[in-house]
Amino acid sequence: DAIKHQAKTVTVGISRSDETLLQAPLVREVLTAGASRDRLSYQSLRTLAVLDALVDEVLGYTRYRIEGRVSDTAESDATIAVVDRGGIGRELRSRTEDNPALRGTKHRVAIERLPLVASGRADGRTVLIVPEVKDNQCTGLTLLHVSLRDSLPLPALVTVLEGYRGRLQALRDAVTETEPAFREDVLGQIPIVELMTATISQLAERWRA
Repeated sequence: DAIKHQAKTVTVGISRSDETLLQAPLVREVLTAGASRDRLSYQSLRTLAVLDALVDEVLGYTRYRIEGRVSDTAESDATIAVVDRGGIGRELRSRTEDNPALRGTKHRVAIERLPLVASGRADGRTVLIVPEVKDNQCTGLTLLHVSLRDSLPLPALVTVLEGYRGRLQALRDAVTETEPAFREDVLGQIPIVELMTATISQLAERWRA
């Protein structure tokens, strides 16, 4: 059964308290899935609150436990295993069942310790991966299976991109490397999923006619 997500536009300011952030719909979804509040960093809470405007519906979740040393070197021996599922997550088979090595997009999230919107290469499903962190080590991941809105008003879109991994500034820098100006209106011409998951260099091509 789909877990209905009543999305709304959220503007996050520096003065927002943890208590206020905990009321953000996506934060509540992650906590309801089983993530512990003390494993979610302030930056993760802020990012989830910003992403609320994008998410039309949360369809389910898959929670993972990470064991071993998470590293971006060859010495990394971390493994990952499913510990719980809900909604559509119960119907989907995880690659980790065949190969428990922590790798790919999940490894990236564990290293960076920041939420990430991703699109599955095999099935095209959109997911939001949220790291659970203790003592600066990622100990688990909560993966929300989501559907995104088809469009957003430009001001809301700008707010999301400003608050999500510094994506707007990175895109502005990439575009103005070769173009005289960054036209924000172009953002509204790009499909939401592409805007959130494509590489910055891929997106920058949209400004180069």
